[in-house]
Amino acid sequence: MTKPKTQTLFLLSFTAIFIGYLMVWLPGPSAGLQLLGIEMGEWTKFFGLGVKRNWFYLPPITLALMLLFFTVGWDNGRFQTWLFRGVAVAVSLLAFPALEDLKEAATRSEYLSRVVAIGLVVMVAGMLTFFRGQKRPWLQTAGWALMAVAGLVGLIWPTLIYWEVRPYASELIGVTLGYGPGFWLNLLGHAAVLGLAASQLAKK
Repeated sequence: MTKPKTQTLFLLSFTAIFIGYLMVWLPGPSAGLQLLGIEMGEWTKFFGLGVKRNWFYLPPITLALMLLFFTVGWDNGRFQTWLFRGVAVAVSLLAFPALEDLKEAATRSEYLSRVVAIGLVVMVAGMLTFFRGQKRPWLQTAGWALMAVAGLVGLIWPTLIYWEVRPYASELIGVTLGYGPGFWLNLLGHAAVLGLAASQLAKK
């Protein structure tokens, strides 16, 4: 188990990512053009980005995976363990596409990766029922390593696609747009988890 101070830092980082996803990423000149992280994927569907716009839906997926990897080593008999893992699965559903989009055969492939990612979260949650990390030190080490990977993915890909979208949006609106608090919280939250997980991995 990690130290209480380290656990608190992890929880603060997770919270930053979650709140950031629900805050403004694209700070437009009016309230109607201030787009939340959860809205960025749909808003950019007309920019010709194709499946790359699904990168905006990565934060709830990477956050869910990091929450699950955080519970590696927790006693499966505690209700807190399953409450935490249930929250992780619920968070991943923020990336679930609209059912109408999934029913359209012509566009179904654009949303398949998000459904597969959510399925991965559910699969990882299910696999953790068969392990007790206290008896398998290698499993906890793997958990820290995978958490670091998820942190790196959530740090890089949404940032890259935002950098690609920002000039298009600025040209469309006619105003140079900056970076909203949601963008920074996502960046800092994933960077913090990456650093914390790497430090735990180094200790192992």
